[in-house]
Amino acid sequence: MTAEEAPPLDDSFADVLAGVQRLIRRRLRGGLSAPRLRGAHVELLRLVADRPGIGVSAAAKELHLAGNSVSTLVNQLVRDGYMRRETDPGDRRSARLYATPAALGRLGDWQRRRAALVRDQVARLDAADRAALAAALPALRRLADNLHEEAEGP
Repeated sequence: MTAEEAPPLDDSFADVLAGVQRLIRRRLRGGLSAPRLRGAHVELLRLVADRPGIGVSAAAKELHLAGNSVSTLVNQLVRDGYMRRETDPGDRRSARLYATPAALGRLGDWQRRRAALVRDQVARLDAADRAALAAALPALRRLADNLHEEAEGP
């Protein structure tokens, strides 16, 4: 089937993706022993854990948020013990961000729980559905890459 012959994807595609993500978050909230972090906090923590020492403005650009919004998130995460902010030795006006051991432990626990949840739910599907999901992964990755590239702009 060529791209011209493929059936169009309407809003239901985006709705299903958002719905799956929302349901995963809800299911994972049930096992939390600490207060729940908002999505923006988690996104920033994951970015900082992946790129230790990232600056506030680079984090804002990566997350497509205003710098002052990221600064507010950083202040909250520092207050709660999940992030450490250090002055950049090369530019004393800038800060470098680091996830604390508490944050790394919480992120690791969340990732393990998420992987187990998705693995268990996918295992409940029949073989044809599992194969369809596996076959869709490359296209979904390309879609994510395209969205990211478009957001970055020229």
